[in-house]
Amino acid sequence: MILDDIAQVILDRKRNPLEDSYVSALLSRGKDGVLKKIGEESAEVIIASKGGDREEVVHELADLWFHCMVLMAEEGISHQDIFRELEGRYGKKGGQR
Repeated sequence: MILDDIAQVILDRKRNPLEDSYVSALLSRGKDGVLKKIGEESAEVIIASKGGDREEVVHELADLWFHCMVLMAEEGISHQDIFRELEGRYGKKGGQR
């Protein structure tokens, strides 16, 4: 699954920063830097959606999702944690709270 691959790269850059790595540079800014980037990406999703270009919305959502994954690594949260939370809310059988 691509989320596993991306999460592994992010965790590797967290443990073993590389000089020319975007993820390493972002993580070096600390949580506030990651949060600022998530805020910027959230605004870009809104602007893209208002613009009505589906491909641009997909692109910006992917950026937001990626940066949320960087925050998740910073917080020690895996996408499996998020999946469990969603399953708890909505259940595997489609039920909702």
